[in-house]
Parts: sequence; C-alpha cells; structure tokens
Amino acid sequence: MSATKTSHDQLFKQVLGEFFPEFIELFFPQVAAYLDRDSIEFLPLELFADLVSGDAFETDLIVKVRFRGQESYFIIHIEHQGKFDQGFDKRVFNYFALLHRDYDLPIYPIVIFSHRSPKLAGDRSYSVAFPDWEVLRFNYRAIRLNHLAWQDFVGKANPVASAFMAKMKIRKADRLVVKFECLRELAALNLNPAQLHLLLGFVDTYLGLEPGENERLLEQLDRIEGKQKEDVMQIVTSWEKQGIAKGRQEGRQEQGSALVLRQLKRKFGQVAKPIEQTIATLSVDRLNDLGEALLDFNSEADLRTWLSQFGE
Repeated sequence: MSATKTSHDQLFKQVLGEFFPEFIELFFPQVAAYLDRDSIEFLPLELFADLVSGDAFETDLIVKVRFRGQESYFIIHIEHQGKFDQGFDKRVFNYFALLHRDYDLPIYPIVIFSHRSPKLAGDRSYSVAFPDWEVLRFNYRAIRLNHLAWQDFVGKANPVASAFMAKMKIRKADRLVVKFECLRELAALNLNPAQLHLLLGFVDTYLGLEPGENERLLEQLDRIEGKQKEDVMQIVTSWEKQGIAKGRQEGRQEQGSALVLRQLKRKFGQVAKPIEQTIATLSVDRLNDLGEALLDFNSEADLRTWLSQFGE
C-alpha cells in the first residue's frame, strides 16, 4: 500500500470517525431512522490476508450500533476506496465474512469511492454462480463522489457535506466557487477548533487553489455581510493558521494535539494526564504520525509503547 493511498485513507477515516452520525444522516437517512445514536461504539480494525496475492488489507472503519428501541445490535462497516480496483468487490465480501464470523451480528457494508474515474454507477455486488444455480449474491452500498453534484449539498448544514463537496463532480472553472461554499458552510456549523482544523485540511487537500485564486477567495469571503461575517472571519483565521492561504503555521500544533486527544478519548474513554501532556509537546509531523498509528491501537498500553519508541 503506497504512502499516498494511506494518507488519503487516513483523511477519510478521521472525518468519518469524528462525524460518523452526521455521515449516516447525510447519505443514509433511512439507517439513521433506526440507529440508536447513543450506542455508537468504534471497534478495533481487522486485518485480512489475501492468500492468493500475498497482500494484507486492513478494514477502514467498523462501528457497532444498536437498533433504536431494541436490545439487538448491528455493525456498520465503511471502506474508502481512492483507486479503482477490479478485485475490490471480492475483497469487500471477504471483509463481510470476516466480520460476520468474528461478531455474529448483521453487517451493513458501505464503500465510499473517491476516485475521479472510471465513473461507475449504482451499488456493487459480488456473486458466486453456476449455470444452474446462484450460490451467493453479496451486495454493498456505494457512495460514488464523482457522481454527485456539489450544488446538491450546499445548505445541508452537515460537516461531512461541507468537506465531501471538495471531492464531488466539479468543473475546473467552478473550483473557486466550490471552495467558497465549503468554507461558508463550515463557518455556519459552530465547530470546535480541532474539528475545524480537520475539515479545513480535508477541503484544502482535495481543492487546493493557486496563490492568486486564494487571494480572490479571501476577497469574496471578506464581502460577506451580517452575522455570517463574524463566523466567516473565524474560518479565515483558522484557514490562514493552517498555512493554506499565506503559509502561516501558528496554531497547527495545538489544534493537531487537540484532535489526536479527542480521537484517543473516543477510542479509550480516558487518557492519563501525563500522556496528554506528552502529546501536547509533539511536533506537527509527529502528531500526524500518531493520528495514523492510533487507528491500530487496542489499549492505552499500545499508545505508551508508540510514544516510548520515540523517546517520548
């Protein structure tokens, strides 16, 4: 697995982990209607070995939830696929079989396709069939971002919509307009600094502009009037701090450590104070490494081991 693929997967994992309920509400409102939002539990990731190719693959996001008003549970399994892979349908089925074996619960499989081409349509499936009999037909839900019109997601008041617009079907001439809408939407959501840092980074990764375009965008944002003006200026300040508009670096380490701590607390409940203090001193690059590594941690002991190998 290439470093580029891993970094893109990591971006999607972080957004989905932070805004999982909002993701489900946006793309699968029918599931949100029977999902108990207070029961959400992120499970350890699973490793799948392909004995034919010799490759190893790791699941992206496994979430255990309860049916609303019931004591029974099910699992939502989400995969991000940034590059077309002819054998991917079979791999998703193998993930499904692995999870069904390990948890003995109903599995709701979802795949987010973020590649620009090819433009495949509809949900996908994997089947095993003979001339006289179909043994198996496995189906999974597919979100094809390259099919979606960004205009349809303006005004959704949803952080996932505000970020994912950057990966939807966009004409080159509309890139500045789309980025303006992404930032304007984010300004209206009243996000905390760590969440804002995460989503701004996602948008800029997939919707970077030329220096001259960035200046034009800042001018457009500055022309917004009324109450929204104050919210937008907060976005502009955060945007500049991340180095997107003018290359400033102030605030990145603080925001990065806050985001990592939120992810760790979501995963383990609490983190010891000395560890929090150590994480607060990490460099931005080291925090990025930790943000990726923590997805594989099963306990706070794994976190301590990771920190100790760098002398932290």
